[in-house]
Amino acid sequence: MRTLVIDTATKACSVALYRDAIVESASFEVIGRGHAERLLPLIAALPERGRADQILVDIGPGSFTGIRIGVAAAKALGLAWDIPVHGYSCLSLVAGMTLEKYPDAPAVDIVMTGGHGEYFTSSFDSGCKATSPTVSIKPEAITAMCHAEYIGGDFDPGIDEKTWVDMLPDAKKWHLIRQLPNLPPSPSYGRAPDAKPVLVVT
Repeated sequence: MRTLVIDTATKACSVALYRDAIVESASFEVIGRGHAERLLPLIAALPERGRADQILVDIGPGSFTGIRIGVAAAKALGLAWDIPVHGYSCLSLVAGMTLEKYPDAPAVDIVMTGGHGEYFTSSFDSGCKATSPTVSIKPEAITAMCHAEYIGGDFDPGIDEKTWVDMLPDAKKWHLIRQLPNLPPSPSYGRAPDAKPVLVVT
């Protein structure tokens, strides 16, 4: 089975085309902004323009804009190609990448930038399964939340006697969490949206 993997939930933008659990082709760029402009060209540059039997997309938590772009693109391609679309967790993938680097670790904590001075954090066992809920917290609260020896993610909390592993999610590493159940292809922002609905009274 061919799988197209899309990841735009952070400042990185990446895509990968898999044949079962083997990566056929992949691209990874740290772009900060501009996912909407880069994503489709990256997919088009894949073999057969990324045509696959299913699509997996990072649903977050992460950047509101990036998540929306990735999920919208995945759903549009799924509709055009008449194939199923599934989601996966950003933090689970970063956990898998951290555990790949330290395979003997019994558990890892993940800390990712969440915006507005807050960070998403959660703990994972050696099988990349979350052992705590994802929370959005201020940096001063991170120390109390992290108990594992290794901390993966894009923010160094500077905790003594712990090892920080600088990680951004990369679509070509999806096979590390391929065993986890698929998630619905709907955004999981991790905190309330920035924009508040306006009530118009007529």
